[in-house]
Amino acid sequence: MLFRRRSTVTRPNKFSIDQIIKIIAEAELPGSSVSSVARKYGINPNTIYRWRQKYKGMSVSEAKRLKILEEENSRLKRLLAEKELEIQALTDIIKKNL
Repeated sequence: MLFRRRSTVTRPNKFSIDQIIKIIAEAELPGSSVSSVARKYGINPNTIYRWRQKYKGMSVSEAKRLKILEEENSRLKRLLAEKELEIQALTDIIKKNL
């Protein structure tokens, strides 16, 4: 059975961090529901639940900082993987020459 690898490339978010924080706050207003807010913005309710879990209690600046750190972490992981491949290739070349 063949398995599809999950793509590591994420599609860009159509909402800024500011908008996400506002959507979460709107969904938490009395008399408001996650479903109605999700419908209003054309997103799946699960997206709001996921955002709420990730960003709840954060200020906009804290959420932006988190996003920057996540992007940097991802970039550094990719760089590390590339360097590990380079080291392995060079090690293989050295072994062949000995």
